[in-house]
Amino acid sequence: MKEIFYKWNQISLVKRIFGGIIVGILLALVVPEGAKWVSIFGSLFVGALKAVAPVLVLFLVIDAISKHRSGTQTNIKSIIGLYAISTFLAGFVAVLASFIFPVKLSLVSGAEDLSPPSGVLEVLQTLLFNIVDNPINALMNANYIGILAWAVVFGFALKSANDTTKTLISNVSDAISTVVKWVISLAPIGIMGLVFDAFVTNGLSALMEYGKILALLLGCMFFIALVVNPLIVYIYIRQNPYPIVFRSLRESGITAFFTRSSAANIPVNMNLCEKLGLNKDTYSISIPLGATVNMAGAAVTISVLTLAAVHTLGIEIDFATALILSVLSAVSAAGASGVAGGSLLLIPLASSLFGIPNDVAMQVVAVGFIIGVLQDSCETALNSSSDVLFTATAEYAKKRKEMKETAKKSA
Repeated sequence: MKEIFYKWNQISLVKRIFGGIIVGILLALVVPEGAKWVSIFGSLFVGALKAVAPVLVLFLVIDAISKHRSGTQTNIKSIIGLYAISTFLAGFVAVLASFIFPVKLSLVSGAEDLSPPSGVLEVLQTLLFNIVDNPINALMNANYIGILAWAVVFGFALKSANDTTKTLISNVSDAISTVVKWVISLAPIGIMGLVFDAFVTNGLSALMEYGKILALLLGCMFFIALVVNPLIVYIYIRQNPYPIVFRSLRESGITAFFTRSSAANIPVNMNLCEKLGLNKDTYSISIPLGATVNMAGAAVTISVLTLAAVHTLGIEIDFATALILSVLSAVSAAGASGVAGGSLLLIPLASSLFGIPNDVAMQVVAVGFIIGVLQDSCETALNSSSDVLFTATAEYAKKRKEMKETAKKSA
């Protein structure tokens, strides 16, 4: 049995998920009545995600904020600013694209008692009350906005804690991430059940549905990587941005595409920074930090899939509410796990902004895992490659500023 599990884990997760999709489709087409028991695997998989997601968000954000050290002379403030700008613009672009190309999903249940907000004031009121929710209650009821708020507060409060305490928090965070990896390692079986249930319920139309949402997600990510990020870089360095953009995508993005983990791609990014001749004191901080908080691809995923649920449920939102979603997507993306599929676990946070129940939101998460073979790979490639891109941009901008100041003094 151990040998079977070992061989199973040796197979790429992407290949295993693809195999699960194929098996689910075949079972739905060949024996739709005789294999109904298969759908239970999908329900168990979603249930496991619902159980671990709140704790994961809490400890990841606390760990990221508490470990940040001040006093070191680096470009880290500029880099964090670039991370924030890119992530916000990614969420905003995804919101605009979702309005221009609205996509609907087939949600099975959970929307019967839906009470959508009547306007932006009600959204803000709900947001504020969720922020001040009891932290234990927030964890029990999967109130992700409250979880994120308390994680930020605890993170700042623990910045002055001793190293032993921070190590404990980091170890707990790593342990939870390991549990998430275990859950996600079962994704092929869970996705087999989800795909089977989707095809038995909706037929081949489900394939077109997933194709549309996947096309919208990947289109937004390519637009961020090839248009928005180069524009940001150009504004900072006033030079052709594409040489460093393409090198980051080639030497970091391709590796991240296959590892599907920003955390796993940290050594690759640090090696690339060294080859680019960047300041080690800067990139030794910015690269690990970026693997946690620089999540433009995650912001795209959260925004697009949340608005797919909004369109499906017929909730009408105005521009002000969409802007709040862009900000919330950026903030929640910063808490996305560095493991494969981490951003999908934060969709309920954004969905709660519109009064969408957690059960419905987790169905959207399940759709995300079905298309995750490509979505998560492209998301990770965008996230991880931009860590190097913006670290280099901040340093090049600083050198440009120093050269201008030197030229002025010489004149």
